[in-house]
Amino acid sequence: MSSPIRVDSTLGAALIGFGVSCAIIGALCVQAFSYFRRYPSDLPAYKLLVAAIWVLEMVDQAFIGHCVYYYTISNYMSPQVMLFGDVIWTLILQLVLGALVGTIVKTCFAMRVWRFSGHNLPITCLILFLTYGQLGLAIAYAVRAFQLNKLTYISNLRTLASLSLGAGALTDIIIALSLSLFLRRLRTGYKSSDSVVNRLTIYAINTGVLTSTISITTLVLYDLYPTNFLFMAFYFVLSKLYAVSFMCTLNTRHIVRGRGTDREIGTASPTAHLFGNAFYMVHPQTLRSQTQTQKVLLI
Repeated sequence: MSSPIRVDSTLGAALIGFGVSCAIIGALCVQAFSYFRRYPSDLPAYKLLVAAIWVLEMVDQAFIGHCVYYYTISNYMSPQVMLFGDVIWTLILQLVLGALVGTIVKTCFAMRVWRFSGHNLPITCLILFLTYGQLGLAIAYAVRAFQLNKLTYISNLRTLASLSLGAGALTDIIIALSLSLFLRRLRTGYKSSDSVVNRLTIYAINTGVLTSTISITTLVLYDLYPTNFLFMAFYFVLSKLYAVSFMCTLNTRHIVRGRGTDREIGTASPTAHLFGNAFYMVHPQTLRSQTQTQKVLLI
């Protein structure tokens, strides 16, 4: 006889994860609106990335909503569907969409590591390898889940899921540590530029700690309780945290630089030098002497 289904740790966990992810989606929409309002003259590539991430997250949230609706409303009073019914397709595709958003954001962060490190190839390649390796594992997991087609059988894919989540957590940690290390090397001894470095370092560490903690929590819950939805409550939130962190990185540029928006060209501080679409923080003493070694921080 099958063991009774604990609704609180299955449907309850999924419902809580859906509610929290809805709140984060709201924050993401505000960040996206703020970006297009503050930076109308930003690079087209950035605008495309913001739009793509927003669309992917909207689809991801729709899939989560459909999944929760299917198990809580369409199959109301029939929790046995989780034991004997086919797995709903939106649940599987949501896992891939979440991994795809994480891949896009981590690729952008890898490019930041590449830039801040002075083009350190080994570290950048390691980050990209883990990032796209995680995406490949997530796709492999989805393919096998469609083949098994039962929630009770998906627990047999623990190895694939553990490798994917573990790679994601490791990538977050490496990105945070790399940015912290390479940003410290950009210290000039001048208060204005060092203040920028400190802010970027704190933000990199906080972002890495948050996302890696959620990834590890999801991994542990999946390994310990693979037959319920506790891990899904955290995974529903994970990709949205990546999206929000990317949006915040773009939107806080004017705060870090001590400026308003990219339309306020005339408000740049004496220590700011605007060159095209890139922004450099350069100390005035460096600007006065072209023969001295320039200490430049690219945001």
